[in-house]
Amino acid sequence: MAAMASAPPLKGIKVLEFAGLAPGPFAGLILADAGASVLRVDRPPTNAEGAVPSPDMLARHKSSIIVDLKNPRGVAFIKRLIKHIDVLIDPFRPGVLEKLGLGPDELLAINPRLIYGRMTGFRRDGKYADMAGHDINYLAASGVLSLLGRQGEKPSPPWNILADFAGGGATLAQGVLLALISRNSSGKGQVVEANMVDGSSYLATFPRMALKTPVGNKPRGTNILDGGCPWYDTYETSDGEYMSVGALEPQFFQALIKGLGLEGQGWEAKRHDTSIWPQLRALFSKIFKSKTRTEWEAVFDGTDACCVPVLHYRELESQPGREGDQRPAVTLRGTPCYSPSAREGGGYVGEPLAAGQGGEEVLMEWLGWKKGGQYELEKGALVLADKGGDSKL
Repeated sequence: MAAMASAPPLKGIKVLEFAGLAPGPFAGLILADAGASVLRVDRPPTNAEGAVPSPDMLARHKSSIIVDLKNPRGVAFIKRLIKHIDVLIDPFRPGVLEKLGLGPDELLAINPRLIYGRMTGFRRDGKYADMAGHDINYLAASGVLSLLGRQGEKPSPPWNILADFAGGGATLAQGVLLALISRNSSGKGQVVEANMVDGSSYLATFPRMALKTPVGNKPRGTNILDGGCPWYDTYETSDGEYMSVGALEPQFFQALIKGLGLEGQGWEAKRHDTSIWPQLRALFSKIFKSKTRTEWEAVFDGTDACCVPVLHYRELESQPGREGDQRPAVTLRGTPCYSPSAREGGGYVGEPLAAGQGGEEVLMEWLGWKKGGQYELEKGALVLADKGGDSKL
């Protein structure tokens, strides 16, 4: 009999996440999905009607407190709380928390076991360190954007997946996990620095190396894996949908040719002759347009042709037979992470977290702190109490 699963791997880890957008919250989400208790620090109300709702959709499993970091007593509250925190996530541009007296030097002096995770877009020591930027700019500076796009067309960014989330948030979360492992042996925390230029560049390790090999040494959009090869591409079907083709190996290409009804024409032997690629692509395009996507699924499902439909999220969300249930990125059999599918929205709908929602309950759960004891409310924001005798302080 299989052993019963234990609590998620980061159960008991306390994370303080300063509110931000995209990559910072995503790093916190990765930790929260793995069982960490994540407490977001939001800004105080900006008008008489209360706090403006955060546009952050990546708030699953998190709670929030409101702290005015311009108030010295608010900063004092954070410093007192830091004594009990495992991980801090700083999503701001360089110098923001340092100016508030909440930089890594100050906080690691208070709590030497703290993992101080901070992330920037550009390198902290680079040419663009003091400049604003977004995903497309970080991809551009890293060299990765130069690889993305069709032949004869301008470079094309893939939403903000690659720099913000993969090179930024996910890379920061990986660094935090490495620092937690290191702390197990050293007993000490440390600063974990991620930036989206280096993160994106590292993710592009293989393509970068391939630029010096026959796999990728031709201009953008003319190589095997960047849209130049007819058997590694997408093709429109008769109903306006698309099929993806990735038949790289000879046996897979043979299965593709069979499914397309092109056996016995010698394509297998001459497929690496780039002079015929335009002809072969035109042929593939014509044949794929002769059937609907569903009909092509019936042809290729269960084969090794590496030919799979291009699915939409609306289909994955609504069709139980598809692989659309949102699961953790990795399965840990003994200590499974939380599954997005178990919550309303199933990972397809962002979970709003109001400023201040659930935060006081978390402080009580973590440390037994309560309003009027260790902290007070001042203009809707938490501040360190003038008095409070909790022995844990």
